[in-house]
Amino acid sequence: MNHEDIRLKFEQASAFFATNQTRSYDFRRSCLEALERGIRSHEKGLYLALKKDLNKSEHEAFITEISLVYGELSYIKKRLRRWMRPKRVLPSIAQMPSSVRVHPEPYGVCLIMSPWNYPALLTLSPLIGAIAAGNVCLLKPSAYSPHTSSAIATIVRESLPEGVVFVVEGGRAENETLLDLPFDYTFFTGSPTVGRLVMEKASRHLTPVTLELGGRSPVIVDESADIEKTAKRLTFGKLTNAGQTCIAPNHVFVHRSVADQLVEELVKNFSGTFDSEEHYQKDYPRIVNRKHFDRLMQLIEGQEVAVGGRGDGERLQIEPTVLLNSSKDSPVMAEEIFGPILPVIPYDSLGDLIAEIKTEPKPLALYYFTKDKERAQRVIDEISYGGGCINDCLLHIASPYAPFGGVGNSGMGRYHGVDSFRTFSHFKTVLKKSWYFDVSLRYHPFTEKKTRQARRLL
Repeated sequence: MNHEDIRLKFEQASAFFATNQTRSYDFRRSCLEALERGIRSHEKGLYLALKKDLNKSEHEAFITEISLVYGELSYIKKRLRRWMRPKRVLPSIAQMPSSVRVHPEPYGVCLIMSPWNYPALLTLSPLIGAIAAGNVCLLKPSAYSPHTSSAIATIVRESLPEGVVFVVEGGRAENETLLDLPFDYTFFTGSPTVGRLVMEKASRHLTPVTLELGGRSPVIVDESADIEKTAKRLTFGKLTNAGQTCIAPNHVFVHRSVADQLVEELVKNFSGTFDSEEHYQKDYPRIVNRKHFDRLMQLIEGQEVAVGGRGDGERLQIEPTVLLNSSKDSPVMAEEIFGPILPVIPYDSLGDLIAEIKTEPKPLALYYFTKDKERAQRVIDEISYGGGCINDCLLHIASPYAPFGGVGNSGMGRYHGVDSFRTFSHFKTVLKKSWYFDVSLRYHPFTEKKTRQARRLL
């Protein structure tokens, strides 16, 4: 799509928003219902697209993407009318007599830029929130997941009224054109590097942003943990989408006294995940492209491999890999891995480890495996991170009842459920004043008597 076509879509979306149709509950509800019908009617097509883009099995695609979209739709539809109502708040003494209400209203034309790793979920989930809040949108899916982008474009085109949502397919040139436009809100999911560029571009128009970024999400396993279950859950967290998950466990710090036991269990789980070569090739997601495949294989070079370590450049699949004794200055410990490679590093003191983690950029997620409630609370209280789990991985994001978002280098803003509605809404405070009474002390001339009265009242 060329520059002029994108600008035209932006103008068409702006014109549609100006009709005020999106401000009504009935319109928003009908759009959400139409979107859900479209997704359900094209569900098989989405599975096929995700298979082509990432070799995701239908089962993995459903539990990690499509089911979460349905859950978000169901949750929001049931509560939207209540969220849209103006909320009455108590007036202060200075405002009396009056009524004060906070009115949620849409921002206008929103830009949603989504990544390739969960291309259905991370495009449709913020879109649901934007529509629920009454906005119109330009969607920009990733060029690295073209089949899913095309499937979403078809769903949008066939399901929603023209002007509500436009899908812009393409790559870097389209991104640059979009980022130069004066959107009313920008929602970006991707890397911190690109997130900085998005924020810089948005600042030129004073456009508010939500940035859902990434980071090196650490795992801590202490000596009290159930090691067998820990290894099983870490395997799930790391191998889901072949580790190409923004909240995937990046590396594991394990107490030295149970390190050998954990490695043994991880080797067993990593090597036993797929019961046959056919199962491995059929259901194990591939690395998105050759560039990322080569980067990951380079991270393995020179490391001590406990299991895995080999890659198939033709299929772009890398064996589930556990690394041992990776030094802090090794490449694999210097960046977000974003692949099926799990370094395991022993530690001795939880206090020293907490201090070390706090010297790093704030991660998007943190996972702590323990049976000690006091230690768990210490980790929650002392380390800043986007979100996480005690004794599990990934699952903290799988609910519309709780917000998801990063902090610091891992992002800003949050969404899911009511937080999606809040993110895409401006909350406008309106005071309605009575004509029947006026407080004289606010008017000139100011006297000592008025000052005394003000100090008593305010």
